[in-house]
Amino acid sequence: MLFKSKRGIQTQDRNRYDRVPKLMWIKCESCGKLVYYRDYKDNHYVCPRCGHVFIMSPKQRFNLLFDAPDWVRLDLPQCTDDPLEFADREDYADRLADARAETGEKDAVAAADGKIGGIDSTICVLNGFFMMGSMGRAVGDGIIAAMEHAVQQKRPFIMVTSSGGARMQENILALMQMARTTVVVNKLHENKIPYIVILTDPTYGGVTASFAMLGDIHIAEAGARIGFAGRRVIEQNIREKLPSNFQTAEYLYEHGMVDIVSSRCDLHDNVARILRVLTHQVVEPKVIKVQTPKIDKDKKIRGLGESEAYDKVLLARHENRPHFLDYIAGIVDDWTYLAGDRCFGEDAAMGSGIGFWRGVPAVIIGQESGRTIETRQKHRFGMANPEGYRKAVRMMRLAERFGLAIISLFDTAGANAGRESEERGQSQAVANSIATGLDVKAPYVAVNVGQGGSGGAIAIGTGDKILMMENAIYSVIAPESCASILWRDNKFKAVAATSMKLTARDMANLNVIDGIIAEPAGGAHNDWQTTMELVAAAVADALASLREIPVDELPKKRGEKFIAMTRDVEIYQPEPVTE
Repeated sequence: MLFKSKRGIQTQDRNRYDRVPKLMWIKCESCGKLVYYRDYKDNHYVCPRCGHVFIMSPKQRFNLLFDAPDWVRLDLPQCTDDPLEFADREDYADRLADARAETGEKDAVAAADGKIGGIDSTICVLNGFFMMGSMGRAVGDGIIAAMEHAVQQKRPFIMVTSSGGARMQENILALMQMARTTVVVNKLHENKIPYIVILTDPTYGGVTASFAMLGDIHIAEAGARIGFAGRRVIEQNIREKLPSNFQTAEYLYEHGMVDIVSSRCDLHDNVARILRVLTHQVVEPKVIKVQTPKIDKDKKIRGLGESEAYDKVLLARHENRPHFLDYIAGIVDDWTYLAGDRCFGEDAAMGSGIGFWRGVPAVIIGQESGRTIETRQKHRFGMANPEGYRKAVRMMRLAERFGLAIISLFDTAGANAGRESEERGQSQAVANSIATGLDVKAPYVAVNVGQGGSGGAIAIGTGDKILMMENAIYSVIAPESCASILWRDNKFKAVAATSMKLTARDMANLNVIDGIIAEPAGGAHNDWQTTMELVAAAVADALASLREIPVDELPKKRGEKFIAMTRDVEIYQPEPVTE
């Protein structure tokens, strides 16, 4: 609350908030501390003591997200008031009049045109100060008009939500806005207009259950509360205490519903970076400059020398070998990590995001196994759950919609095997990822950068071009497991590796891959700089050739390639081995 006369708040011009006297103080409704108004304003209306995010007016949102304050408001359509002649403790018509007098707005929606990162864009904002940003006919009409304007002008559309849900005073007319706005969201998707939703505090009800959860990218503002039903309603229904972080932005991230949790001050830069990729801006290729982590080169690799094939197995698993996130950091420009399968959870074992690969806008996916004890546990050694593969499918479709290339860097011992994975449909998720990879209309380069283990690898390995690093391996099962099953003794692992024909040279001879990427002397773990230069160049060359083919023809050619694969190959059977 503001410590001055109440009249200073309830003004017909909300913009007078920016002219509060210098000695005005604000009491944070979260921590209860007094905050100097200028500090509060300079901190983008976030409490500098506890981080509580206050609701922002449309003007404040436009100033925050656009590059400059030269944005232009859109004239949104108006509709008649109070169609149901609703009255509770106060007539609905009077509530509307009060909200208009307090905010200076006609209803709970505003839209404007401007530039974000130099890109012409349209932003639509739900005004949480106007009847809690609730959605009635006027809000639905305003959102529809703003979206249709973005389609007509071919501008990226950014939706900023702050709402308690559908407006009760308009009953079924408000409920129908969920369907009406979704019709135009579909138009955005059909016309390949980037649609980014910024979920702010609070966003609930019919808003989350319609246009707010249908974006190409979902960004949740840190500290925001987001959900369908309110916390108290749920606790009353199930009669149990919910987790303290329930329905927070961070909670939704963990459960796969949002791509990014962003601080308010980083929102502009995050949106600008995403738009650069989705709108195919021209960028210069990043200068690759990486350091190879120090290792003890005198330390012997246990088991090395048993067979040439098993040596490759050990090199593919080397603890200092670059992983997915290492390649991203070294090669990719404007990288934005995108999270979640929009269904159950975020899977850290399957990395995904968008960025520029040597100047080419792309979706990049791949397994990340971690390097320390903590990160290996977090990433489950690169063995993805069903939600990881569902996220990969979502990323492939994102690439298809916006004409981006797909690059996969697969490196896994296999899909995660466990009770929970089976309960959530591991087989279906892997199968759908394979099917989508074969069907997607986008140039697709898959690179085996380490271990190509079983269905977990092929799930993101069905590219137009399949490349394999010199010391990588590709197999249906680990040679140790193969030896245990077929030879009934793990000590025959080196023999099994040779018999399985799992090296890059074997894959090339069997026509399973399209090319081998050389590695520095001794292996990729010895020289990250050279390794990344070689990988970056090989993928860029493959993409250059694929981009000359119309995208509509790619799925057919890709399918024919895999149909022909393994034909006219003599099946190799290992000789029986006895002690």
